Amino acid sequence: MSVYDFSVKTLAGEEVSLEQYKGKVVLIVNTASKCGLTPQYEGLESLYKEMNSQGLEVLGFPCNQFGQQEPGDSSDISSFCLKNYGVSFPMFEKIEVNGSGTHPLYKYLKGEAKGLMGSENIKWNFTKFLISKDGKVIDRFAPTTKPEKLKSDIEKLL
Repeated sequence: MSVYDFSVKTLAGEEVSLEQYKGKVVLIVNTASKCGLTPQYEGLESLYKEMNSQGLEVLGFPCNQFGQQEPGDSSDISSFCLKNYGVSFPMFEKIEVNGSGTHPLYKYLKGEAKGLMGSENIKWNFTKFLISKDGKVIDRFAPTTKPEKLKSDIEKLL
């Protein structure tokens, strides 16, 4: 099993298979527009712009499970990301990352790369999962880990 076995919906509602990212290094992040960590969009966009041509994809998954910090609909999220951070990397429909409604992709990610003390739960917005070119989960990074700190880990996989 790999991330390529999952399909997700874009902010426009289009169903896409993650198989389209086969052969790329992928950074999957649960995001929020009204969080103290929201400025990480800037770092994520910077990584994407700098490394996309080398094979990096950044995939954003809005989530409203942490302090209701992503209250908007897909249109609101899209507008916010573009207007405030110039986000050009793919963003997907709002999902749940914990609990009974956890999206299947996140069930897989959490099972493959556990958090602190073996916990599978996502602790907060901007938890990051680094995926290899063959769709395997390589590592999980804390919400407070700034995107620029991941550059060397990404470069090793490219």
